Amino acid sequence: MNDPHVRAGTPADLDAVLAFWKDAAEGTSISDDGDGVARLVARDPESLLLAELDDTLVGTVIAGFDGWRCHLYRLAVHPAYRRQGIGGTLLAAAEERFRALGGRRGDAMVLDRNESAHHAWRAAGYAPEPQWSRWVKHLDD
Repeated sequence: MNDPHVRAGTPADLDAVLAFWKDAAEGTSISDDGDGVARLVARDPESLLLAELDDTLVGTVIAGFDGWRCHLYRLAVHPAYRRQGIGGTLLAAAEERFRALGGRRGDAMVLDRNESAHHAWRAAGYAPEPQWSRWVKHLDD
């Protein structure tokens, strides 16, 4: 397999990314809509990283940096391309971005039930921190 080309997503990619997540991501998020992803790309144009093979979208990761912390979301690889190093390539690109911005530690949102993703995250050097819990409040009301 050729190495995937990783590039920043643009507003022109938003529909393709949303469709891709329906096939490749584990579940959907409250922010998986055109407006949400458009706001992400407008606010931080380099944060949405896309992996392509021969102009075919095969993987994504959001590498968000708020000036203090590095956050990883939506690591997804198309099922037909899994276990070929694409996730690792995306994470390496995200970590390179974080280092260039002065980031010192990346954290990831990983579903507890997504056992297949746990292997990929561990292989890339990430580990759960059981002393932390995610607390959430939906702001749509």
